[in-house]
Amino acid sequence: MATAKGRTSGFVIGITAAVVVVLIALVGVVVWMNNKATDPGAAPKGSIINSDTGAITTGTGTDKVTLFVDFQCPVCKNFETAYGADLQKLAKDNKITLEYHPIAILDRLSQGTNYSSRSGGSAYCVAQSKPSSFLDYLNTLFANQPAENSTGLTDAQLVDYAKQSGADKAADCITKQTYFKYPTAQATAHQITGTPTVEVNGARLDLTKATDLAKLTAILTKNGIQPGQ
Repeated sequence: MATAKGRTSGFVIGITAAVVVVLIALVGVVVWMNNKATDPGAAPKGSIINSDTGAITTGTGTDKVTLFVDFQCPVCKNFETAYGADLQKLAKDNKITLEYHPIAILDRLSQGTNYSSRSGGSAYCVAQSKPSSFLDYLNTLFANQPAENSTGLTDAQLVDYAKQSGADKAADCITKQTYFKYPTAQATAHQITGTPTVEVNGARLDLTKATDLAKLTAILTKNGIQPGQ
């Protein structure tokens, strides 16, 4: 009986040890999967790119306007139609510092093609290879924005628009999807849940509030621009 009991105890200990090993392995897999999901991938580098924050910057003015945009987002397109040209002009004149963060939160709306990630990554490719072409490329993407729940633009179309914007050397980067992961990681890092997200001098605005929107329009009016005109 003592021998049988010893064997039983040994069996239980063996099973327990095996379960512990399996649980440890499962925890390791979960941790690995979580790390993979939040892996930012390669970080773009360039004269107008802040690799730490993900900001693509034009202008050197004292006032800073920061925009987080998803190229699949129709509200972002509406915002750019209303304010983009004026803000970009002020940035080109160095009256403001304008930061764009291409991010991806709407991949689910492109029928499995991950258009938000691909287009956001392509914008970093252009900013890196031809900084002076970035704004033209951004404007082109919004002008040719695909409808939500469509397959989005193909990589070949993104390359074509990059070339039209003067960024021929971005083609390989776009085709290889070098920065595919970066827009999603940036959305997570900056806690972006909706687009466009706008910050003025570091303060995040609630665009549904007139008082917050006034902080943005004040930047324009102080520089002689009347919004909507």
